[in-house]
Amino acid sequence: MWIGLTGGIGSGKSTVAAMLGEAGAAVVDTDAISRALTLPGGAAMPAVKDQFGAAFITADGALDRDSMRALVFSNATAKRRLEAVLHPLITAEALAQAAATSARLVVFDVPLLVESGRWRSRVARVLVVDCTTETQVTRVLQRPGWTRERVDGALAAQTTRQARRAAADAVLWNDDLSLVALRNEVLSLATRWGCETIAPP
Repeated sequence: MWIGLTGGIGSGKSTVAAMLGEAGAAVVDTDAISRALTLPGGAAMPAVKDQFGAAFITADGALDRDSMRALVFSNATAKRRLEAVLHPLITAEALAQAAATSARLVVFDVPLLVESGRWRSRVARVLVVDCTTETQVTRVLQRPGWTRERVDGALAAQTTRQARRAAADAVLWNDDLSLVALRNEVLSLATRWGCETIAPP
């Protein structure tokens, strides 16, 4: 079974993805794919340079992620242009990774699954990790380099919690769960959805 995993920034989605991996699922991380595409020599870099110019390229030829993040958070047209470059490449690599695994459960970790509109038809289930906006803000502010302004920009760039929940086949409420309790929820879901091996809690 192929499932899509998504959640807002600070929801705990990456933690859930790691737990699903421990449970025997093959996890395809689209953020990791995106980063690889925008490293020096990455497949996306010629098109990024053509679209945005050298000001968004670091000295070693990688995407200047801070400059690009600031641009796309404030400019919807630039965001769409970047997505037009990256999304087809990310999708192709994600599907190639999924095709190469023998795992019974494949998890596509896609932060913008709902926003992209491209993934729902490719997966059998959508799993959303959710929590309150206040919890999201508190968690993200604990990360190095994050300010409240930057957090607010990231939240504004993502769809609403309500839209994600409306697209979900299952929701993991991760607001006040301990890691042990969250892992138990994840393992229960993995069992129902067909993981071949289940890690102990």
